[in-house]
Amino acid sequence: MLKPYYQDDAVTIYHGDCREIVPQLGRFDLLLTDPPYGIERFRKGFGTTRFRGLGCETKGIEWDVAPDAEWLAVLLAVAPLAVVWGMNNLPLPTTEHFLVWDKEQTVDNFASAELAWCNLPTPAKVFRFGIHRHNQSKGGGHPTEKPLALMNWCIGLAGDVQTILDPFAGSGTTGRAAKDLGRKCTLIEREERYCEISAKRMAQEVLPLEYRDNAVLSGNGGRKKRND
Repeated sequence: MLKPYYQDDAVTIYHGDCREIVPQLGRFDLLLTDPPYGIERFRKGFGTTRFRGLGCETKGIEWDVAPDAEWLAVLLAVAPLAVVWGMNNLPLPTTEHFLVWDKEQTVDNFASAELAWCNLPTPAKVFRFGIHRHNQSKGGGHPTEKPLALMNWCIGLAGDVQTILDPFAGSGTTGRAAKDLGRKCTLIEREERYCEISAKRMAQEVLPLEYRDNAVLSGNGGRKKRND
């Protein structure tokens, strides 16, 4: 029987290999995840100063291994809807649907955008959230952490989904977004230090500033006010 690393009314975190855990979980409404891309940028020394203190100074990073096509197919089968970041680096099936995170990047030797594979019933959408703004609001300390506002936006595009799976949870941004939006989320993470970070983020009942400022976002990355 699976034993959660952490659990509350909204989020369950499992520490371990998602290949062993996912087959025991059943189905979800949405797969929302950002797998490792396996592009070895940390092993090559890329960004080690920028990510100093996050474990990127080492010669090898064990988690930086991309899932293969067979395993991605298994993951895509656990939910009718999926958003998988790293579309251009992963062996995903052909799709006419995709999402773009526009980082508003001004440094030429860094990526200006990232792509997500999806099967949402929507045309391609762009979310604009500057990388400098993201770096100032990081909540978890993972070197490839996605903005909380970005995950809020992805969940919003998916519509009335109630259960979400992130099998490559990192520091738990998907779980934090799901909890803030009143959805249930299951997170799986192989590195215990990130499970600990995620658990602390889930235990915070006060909404982070980034979420309060981006509670409901329109499809073009603009903000809408909530009717509280």
